[in-house]
Amino acid sequence: HVTLEESGGGSVQTGGSLTLSCVVSKTYSSYCMGWFRQTPGKEREGVALIAPYDVTSYSESVKDRFIISLDNTKNIVSLQMNRLKPEDTGTYYCSVDPWMTGACHLPPSREFEYWGQGILVNVSQ
Repeated sequence: HVTLEESGGGSVQTGGSLTLSCVVSKTYSSYCMGWFRQTPGKEREGVALIAPYDVTSYSESVKDRFIISLDNTKNIVSLQMNRLKPEDTGTYYCSVDPWMTGACHLPPSREFEYWGQGILVNVSQ
């Protein structure tokens, strides 16, 4: 059984920064980990993914503003979010799939295996 626990959400003004963290309860040698979000009125979308050797993939809407990283020693995947915009408001979900290492890119080819409960991010004007 795998658990993913997110932290770091909250409210911030436009242009500000937040860092989300996700503790994954299990260590994987092969993986695709990352962050998804669901904004009001829209379907859940991939934001950023990371695979072994720090191979990353970002959605066009966050590229050059967000940075995903993985601390392998602590099993923590983080998302540093800079220059936040109101359209970044939503519920952010941490996710991991041990079987997607070779296809760790956005958009994902299928639903990821394990998910966190989600954490709210609110960006105000």
